[in-house]
Amino acid sequence: MLTDHTAAVKALAWCLLKRGVLASEGGEGDGTIKFLNSNTGPLQNSINTGSQVCCSLLWSKHQKEICSSHGGSENQLSLWQYPTMSKIQDFKGHQTRVLNMEQSPKSGCVVSTSADETMQFTGYVWFIRCQGDRYVGYE
Repeated sequence: MLTDHTAAVKALAWCLLKRGVLASEGGEGDGTIKFLNSNTGPLQNSINTGSQVCCSLLWSKHQKEICSSHGGSENQLSLWQYPTMSKIQDFKGHQTRVLNMEQSPKSGCVVSTSADETMQFTGYVWFIRCQGDRYVGYE
């Protein structure tokens, strides 16, 4: 059992590229994303995001990256490099906290919903170029 969050756990997401890695988000007052390896047990990493973490985590299907949703002053989506957890970019636009986000099954487009009663298409969070059957990265 993972008991390291200091507020309600708002989201869970299994890593698509590294077996057994589970990410979890803690809500207001916690502001962290934590990583657990279900194969080995202990907490692997924890990152303080600097803002209220809301309700969604999405792993890239092709990169070692994870996208988190936030509330607080910025109401943004944040893209992080895994496992270093260095921030790649913030995507802003919602007026209130993000409630949910989903990734397009065939592209890097992420759609997020907010308490401001809007849906926002964040373009291509993960833009994948294909060469034959091989993915070569995002631009």
